[in-house]
Amino acid sequence: MSAEEPLLRVTRGVPTAEELAALVGAVVTRTRPVAAAEPVATSGWARSGRPAAATPAAGPGAWRASGLPR
Repeated sequence: MSAEEPLLRVTRGVPTAEELAALVGAVVTRTRPVAAAEPVATSGWARSGRPAAATPAAGPGAWRASGLPR
């Protein structure tokens, strides 16, 4: 594409300025890169319900430790 070549060309009909503006807005919106969604932070209430040490560790004696109170 050269600098003088138009980005969009109307091949049929006579669009109004508002219609062209809506078309350009839609094209610009669709071609803009999508930002990655930020990860949702877990609330303190949810974190307190599942402590990090709640998962039993595998190894010798793990079966016995899984039945003991924490």
